[in-house]
Amino acid sequence: MGAIFEELIRRFNEAANENPGEHFTPRDVVRLMVDLLLAGDEDFVRTPYRVVKVYDPCCGTGGMLTIAQRRIQEMNETADVRLYGQEVNPETYAVCKSDLYVKSADGREAEGIEKGSTLSDDKHAGETFHYLITNPPYGKDWRVDQKAVEAEAKLAPAGRFAAGTPRISDGQLLFLQHMLHHMSPAPYGGEDGRGGGRGSRVAIIMNGSPLFTGDAGSGESEIRRWVLENNWLEAIIALPEQLFYNTGIATYVWILTNQKPGGREDQVILIDASDLWEPRRKSLGDKRRDVSAEQRAQIVQLYRDAASSPHTREIEGGRVRIFSTTDFGYRKIRVERPQRWNFRATPERIQRLWDERAFTNLAASRKRKPEAKTAEIAEGEKKQQAIVAMLEGMAERVYTDCQTFDAAVKAAAEAVGLELKTSVRRAIRRALGERDEAAEICRDSKGRPHPDKDLRDYERVPLDRPVAEYFAQEVQPHVPDAWVDEDYTDERDGGVGRVGRVGYEINFNRYFYEYEPPRPLEAIEADIRAVQEKLSNLLQDLL
Repeated sequence: MGAIFEELIRRFNEAANENPGEHFTPRDVVRLMVDLLLAGDEDFVRTPYRVVKVYDPCCGTGGMLTIAQRRIQEMNETADVRLYGQEVNPETYAVCKSDLYVKSADGREAEGIEKGSTLSDDKHAGETFHYLITNPPYGKDWRVDQKAVEAEAKLAPAGRFAAGTPRISDGQLLFLQHMLHHMSPAPYGGEDGRGGGRGSRVAIIMNGSPLFTGDAGSGESEIRRWVLENNWLEAIIALPEQLFYNTGIATYVWILTNQKPGGREDQVILIDASDLWEPRRKSLGDKRRDVSAEQRAQIVQLYRDAASSPHTREIEGGRVRIFSTTDFGYRKIRVERPQRWNFRATPERIQRLWDERAFTNLAASRKRKPEAKTAEIAEGEKKQQAIVAMLEGMAERVYTDCQTFDAAVKAAAEAVGLELKTSVRRAIRRALGERDEAAEICRDSKGRPHPDKDLRDYERVPLDRPVAEYFAQEVQPHVPDAWVDEDYTDERDGGVGRVGRVGYEINFNRYFYEYEPPRPLEAIEADIRAVQEKLSNLLQDLL
């Protein structure tokens, strides 16, 4: 029976290579992730008879688990590697379960593989693991799990999604939170290597979206903030494009741990390995490139060098950069500018009054009885016409001060016996007002300037820079009448007098961008002339 299962697995894997799908991660990528996951953790892995628990919440056919198991056993033949995983697709779950069943003498390795949606039905609740590794689906919505996920998010900090939820169209950061929830929290104990927890290491490969999607206060930014402020992110490695069977997009390996070595507690390593690849002899779907064994070793060595150099900011000619966790954070402040309008009752501006809801609602009625409804509408229309006539009588003057204009409207209304609600007066101001930099600043009854929403702007202030200093140096010289809205604050900040909302993003292009000057104009013109000459020759041949 075992031979039959092995043959089925072999044929299934061959078919996967010919028709690769979303459940299959290329072996070169998996091997790199495993090597990064174990780098620097050799003392733990090589302890004799060590029990090592490895988990993949999106295990597919089990490739990541088996490669991790094989690598650990190469390092320690006596290691007891226990595999755990969960897969939502029934076909791939069956293949994974069968494969692990036939590979172990007693079938024990298959016991830790469960079927179901990891996000809505965690089959390993309460478990912790030493190593967690996965390739979650990219850009796939989690609508089918939404109810369960949002319910668990409300249990924070007890639930898996304590940091919140990303947008419904992409669940990658939910899987990241799920894995961090399953880390072993305490230092490893026991002389025999079988007691207590010892902290965990996580490797997850994702596309670029989780790095920077979402502004300050968004679900994505809050999740990044949670990860960085808890100091779990150790490194991110940018991989080459065209490594996967079903997509050619750029991908990034995140390495996370809750046991950072001393000296690197508040640091994050960024490695640009996007040019470390070799072309495939034969493409498989979108996979046109491989990462060779030598290149994998080079990437891992870059990681080791950075991990052993906590006070260095740049390694290997700029291929590796080391940042503080706060370097990725910023404080988004709202900058307001005062409202400066002039007011005049011209026919064009009066016509705009009919677009104001408060004014049009004067001739609306909620009464049910037809007679009463008709009478109320007629009364409202009469009032509208009276307001228009009143404003037409003010057409001769241009007002450059909103307080003076408001007083004039009030006096004109009283003169004709009209009672205007506050909402109608504001509608008149909006309809008859136009921006005028020479006008006086509009102020409220306490003398505070009214903000002009059309001039509102936002600035990102680095976390290590005082907002007042940034505003004085970067904003005020250009717009002297601007101010920072102190009511625009962060709910989680908790600090007195702190303005703005905290956000986090990791923009690889910003940190590794190298400016390339354009070619000389003469060279470009020569190329254009050569193309024109070629086109001219082709046309002559056709004619």
